[in-house]
Amino acid sequence: MSYVAGRLAAVKPSASMAASMAAKALRATGVDVIDLGLGEPDFPTPAHVAAAAHKAALAGETLYTAAAGTLALRAAVAEKFRRENGLDYGPDEIVVANGAKQIIFNALMATLNDGDEVITPAPYFVSYPEMAKLLGGVPVMPVCGVETGFRLTPAVLEAAITPRTKWLFLNMPGNPSGAVYSLAELQALGAVLARHPQVLILSDEIYEHILFDGRQFVSFGRACPELKDRTLIVNGVAKAYAMTGWRVGYAAGPAPLLKAMNTVQSQSVTSVAAPMQAAALAALTGPQDCIPTFRAAFERRRDLVVAAVAKIPGLTLPSPEGAFYAYIGCADLIGRRTPKGEVLADDTAVVSYLLTEGHVSAVPGAAYGLSPFFRISTATSDAVLTEAMARIARAVAALEPAR
Repeated sequence: MSYVAGRLAAVKPSASMAASMAAKALRATGVDVIDLGLGEPDFPTPAHVAAAAHKAALAGETLYTAAAGTLALRAAVAEKFRRENGLDYGPDEIVVANGAKQIIFNALMATLNDGDEVITPAPYFVSYPEMAKLLGGVPVMPVCGVETGFRLTPAVLEAAITPRTKWLFLNMPGNPSGAVYSLAELQALGAVLARHPQVLILSDEIYEHILFDGRQFVSFGRACPELKDRTLIVNGVAKAYAMTGWRVGYAAGPAPLLKAMNTVQSQSVTSVAAPMQAAALAALTGPQDCIPTFRAAFERRRDLVVAAVAKIPGLTLPSPEGAFYAYIGCADLIGRRTPKGEVLADDTAVVSYLLTEGHVSAVPGAAYGLSPFFRISTATSDAVLTEAMARIARAVAALEPAR
């Protein structure tokens, strides 16, 4: 007897979570493992945010809310989009969910028919194609390599669009690459999309506040206002305010789409927990000084890792433009032998070797649709990153040349 639905056969578990679980399993045996698999800030949630949730709970804000979120939080989200992105949305064009991932899931659940195509440029966030497959869609994964800065180009986008294309996913700054799009680059993509009115655009902007080298963030909605009626802007409080475990994401988009997404939410999780919404409200409307503080720390850590990789023969790392990951090229390691005589056949084998011999957990590039690379999170302390890079350097140095 099978308990598993057939639609799950092609869906893989989260690769980043799997890497973290493998690290925990090895650590449970007594091995000192540095886990760089999951991407979440190591900073505590700002005190005023936690206090707001506590106050709300004590005040009795513990009942159901509207599926779309409280009116106060949706108003704060709308104000955030006006203030920071130059975008104008009304309350019926804002939705709140249990993290940005649920926003994306709800959007696909509400719109995909069997066989509809979802363009997820590689390297992509690991959950994009898996969500599409789970909900009957077909992921289309055009490769956007290091030669284009891991960015989608108009020509590649045009070639990927078919009559069955329902969605294009953009992620900026990108996970895992850290790639950032300029205003001109977004407008060039918008010109292609204007010729294909059946394509909806999901712009995942969860890392918007984590930009390096003085870059300024441009929302897809601001770059291409003419596409507003088919654009969903996805964001949340997880990364900017160190609130990954609070699970509050939000989005802005056309009212008919959000109405359908709210139907999905009302029949699945009902709503986001009221105290968590109070915390998100405090994050968006309270002091914002944590944002530049966190950003400066992430840039310093980026620089630390870039400098360390440059000293490791066989590894490459284009300097990430944003987010808090390093997508490290390992092509020169493929074919080398470990001290035990095992051949590193691909980036999955490289990651396995780094875990078992270097005691550092990473995620293989295969999980993001582009090999041979591996991703590490740089959202941890300078001291931990320094030790992790030293371990990686020792592990790479111990490899024997390919025969």
